[in-house]
Amino acid sequence: MPELLIIKPSALRDIVHGLQVAASIKAQCPEWRISWIVRDIFSPLVRSCTAVDQVYVFRRNAGARGFISLMREVRRTEFDLVLDMQGLFRTGMMAKWSRGKRKVGRSDAREGAGYFYGEKVPLPPGGLQSHVLEILLQFCATVGAEPRLAGPLRFRQLDSLNLSFMEPRKGVRPVLIFPDSGQSTKKWNGYAQLTAHLIREAGRKVVWAGINYLPCRESFPDGSFLNLTGNTSLTSLPALLAKADWVISNDSGPMHLSAAMGLKTIGLFGPTDPQQYGPYPLKSPTNYVIQAPVGDLRLLSAKEVFYLFNRIEGVSVRAQSKSPMGVG
Repeated sequence: MPELLIIKPSALRDIVHGLQVAASIKAQCPEWRISWIVRDIFSPLVRSCTAVDQVYVFRRNAGARGFISLMREVRRTEFDLVLDMQGLFRTGMMAKWSRGKRKVGRSDAREGAGYFYGEKVPLPPGGLQSHVLEILLQFCATVGAEPRLAGPLRFRQLDSLNLSFMEPRKGVRPVLIFPDSGQSTKKWNGYAQLTAHLIREAGRKVVWAGINYLPCRESFPDGSFLNLTGNTSLTSLPALLAKADWVISNDSGPMHLSAAMGLKTIGLFGPTDPQQYGPYPLKSPTNYVIQAPVGDLRLLSAKEVFYLFNRIEGVSVRAQSKSPMGVG
């Protein structure tokens, strides 16, 4: 069985896209055994993905001693192929010190990482303006596979967690919202008002989720709202997403994971370009983008997003009932 090592320690969005590439390779070339180097905080997600067979945990805070310990563990296996999907100095060093017959990296590698491997995958026809996932999909060619998705990402033990709080209300599954973002320019401040519209006008159940706690000071009827921000783990994230009717999020890792799982996803975008960073595939009948006027999320009102949500939901229902092609 040929051995493949993927080096993609962070961040969540990039790891999700890397997992989609791994799933594509596994689907087209199931004989490959796939191992992965990932940061400790993201390891539960990678470990639970069905496309990955072995996980090596990179503890960034452990310093040089932790790095040496990691590479000793990695070097116990001689890999037929090593792929540096990150393209930074640290990951280039990981590629250099791993034992691999072929070592391949990104053609747009930075920080001198390109010096650590002899092969680089070409960019897609759109170059650096392509969607970030399309750039990573070019790694499929290293095993003779086509640069295409193989279907939704799948995870182990999705049904083993107690998620009774995600049960449907009035026969309809909850709307799951991720209101936080790592960058202030990507963070929309209208989620509380949107939640009020969804509950009071549409009769929907709404659940907030995310790593960092965000308060919602609105008052809602019992059972119609649950705030899980600050209490959401990567271990439970795929199962949580799978229970939602819709996922609404800023440009963030959970948004990309939702799209990768084939779930109904709406991404709210400010200054970043959805053509490069939107939920992929961009024209999927389950993926939608709402972009703020002139890229400024402060100019996007909750009432407008609620109106567009109702419109998108209607389009989605019609598209999925008629054919899988739908409207993107």
